[in-house]
Amino acid sequence: MTDVAAGARIGPLLRDWRRRRRLSQLDLALDAGVSARHLSFLETGRSKPSPEMVLHLAEQLDVPLRERNQLLLAAGYAPRYGELTLEDPEMEPMRRAVELILTGHEPYPAIIVDRHWELVAGNRGLALLTEGVAPELLERGAARRAQRLRRRRVGARCARGG
Repeated sequence: MTDVAAGARIGPLLRDWRRRRRLSQLDLALDAGVSARHLSFLETGRSKPSPEMVLHLAEQLDVPLRERNQLLLAAGYAPRYGELTLEDPEMEPMRRAVELILTGHEPYPAIIVDRHWELVAGNRGLALLTEGVAPELLERGAARRAQRLRRRRVGARCARGG
């Protein structure tokens, strides 16, 4: 694969983030200190960005670190940011803080969900929310399975024309 072909994969991702932030190419180019033409070349795959340019544009677009890693990978570079789970030993202070917050909300129900809307933690009041809920809905991954099912149903409706 050529360098330009590898860069072609990052173009749509950059364009998507720019549109999410409701910026024109000119606005982003001015904010980033690059020409609008260069930005256009990056988005269309006619030019391959350096890792520094990927990170600079991601900074201007306020892209989360996890997604910056995805941009770097799409451009053919190694990720720069580590990723920890709540169970990692380095996250012990965070786990204690989460437990403190959850306990502070008792007797009222409080939950913590991850970026996929999966239940990560809850306090004793959670039992009030989940009483009578089918056990399979409380299993890890249920939210993602439901989301995939909804997408298939919407896709099927669109294919049928309505």
